[in-house]
Amino acid sequence: MTELKTKPTEKNVEKFLKKVENPTKREDSFKVLNLIREVTKEEPIMWGDSIIGFGKYHYKYASGREGDWFQIGFSPRKQNLTLYIMSGFEDYEEKLKKLGKYKTGKSCLYINKLNDIDLSVLKELMVDSVNYIKKTYT
Repeated sequence: MTELKTKPTEKNVEKFLKKVENPTKREDSFKVLNLIREVTKEEPIMWGDSIIGFGKYHYKYASGREGDWFQIGFSPRKQNLTLYIMSGFEDYEEKLKKLGKYKTGKSCLYINKLNDIDLSVLKELMVDSVNYIKKTYT
């Protein structure tokens, strides 16, 4: 079985964010950092070179594959700010309608800039997702 390449590191989160070239994305990243810190009551940890994760949980699939992952996280990618909402979006249809301008992947929420969305709705999504992970995996 292959081992996950993305793991917690000792890298400094704030140093990483200060290197984000786009000033709007850098400012938005610090806002998201503080928002997730508020929601989780956890300190951020760099996972790999570019993901900031909060909290931790252990998963085990029916296939036998298992590992540790963060409860919620984000990364200031070149194209957008990517938030990792580990519960996925299946149960959040109504909230997503109120969020604003975004795109989603399986567990990724892609936002161009925070001005495009309603931060109070984003916070609700974060709280719901973290609560789901805690309930499901602890």
